Amino acid sequence: MTNRFDTPKAPLRAEPRTLATNVQSVPATPGGLIRSTLIAAGAAGAILVLFWLPAEYGIDPTGVGALTGLTEMGEIKQQLSAEAEADAQAAVASAVAPAIPTAALVPEEVLQRLDRIDAQLAALATVIGAPVGTAEPAPAPEPAPQPAPVAEVPVAVTPDPDPVEGAVAEATEAASAAPEWRDEVSYTLAPGEGIEVKLVMEEGQVARFAWTANGGVVNYDTHADGGGQSISYEQGRAVPEQAGELVAAFTGNHGWFWRNRTDAPVTLTLRTAGQYAEMRAP
Repeated sequence: MTNRFDTPKAPLRAEPRTLATNVQSVPATPGGLIRSTLIAAGAAGAILVLFWLPAEYGIDPTGVGALTGLTEMGEIKQQLSAEAEADAQAAVASAVAPAIPTAALVPEEVLQRLDRIDAQLAALATVIGAPVGTAEPAPAPEPAPQPAPVAEVPVAVTPDPDPVEGAVAEATEAASAAPEWRDEVSYTLAPGEGIEVKLVMEEGQVARFAWTANGGVVNYDTHADGGGQSISYEQGRAVPEQAGELVAAFTGNHGWFWRNRTDAPVTLTLRTAGQYAEMRAP
């Protein structure tokens, strides 16, 4: 008896199947490639001008960086970079600079005054008969017969004025004659801390200033920005104080950035007067 399950069957074969797809290829034309390239270049240029330049270099031609705070971040980066470069240059200079002779530290004016004092002492010694530089007076000569003794006339010597006292008097007189300050601010900077104060000025205006670290020293950068422009007037490292005039190169914000690079807190005091609309301080 034949079982129906024993009937031989044809071998199974895989049938190829075709998958339906909705993906269509887009032909690349020269015009489409050029348009895509121009759009990408425009987007990159906008990112460069609006965000990268203000954030890295403090350059803000559109004013968007000032609104978003990126310009201030870029200025701080530039300040830190300038301080690092100044520190490196100072280290190299201190390693190769020759020792300064002690005589070069004495002002020429003091040397001239010392010469005049020596000349006056020599003239006085000639009058009274005592050699210059001796600790004991010379013995008196044998008295010759005189009809009457002649009394010595004392010579009055007027000492030269002290150059230090004269400089202090001149500085005091100049300070009393200077006009009053318009604004004054003080800040205490912890080690590594920095602060920025600026004056709103028109092009060509002049502002007087005087700042001091009150016995300490700070690094500073006198700079300005505004209207897409920026400038660094002057930089200094480990400076105790400074005074002078600030002339606005263009209309904008002009002022200072200080940083305490010492290991102790420093109290900074700034006084200003002259031509400016307002002071922008923290």
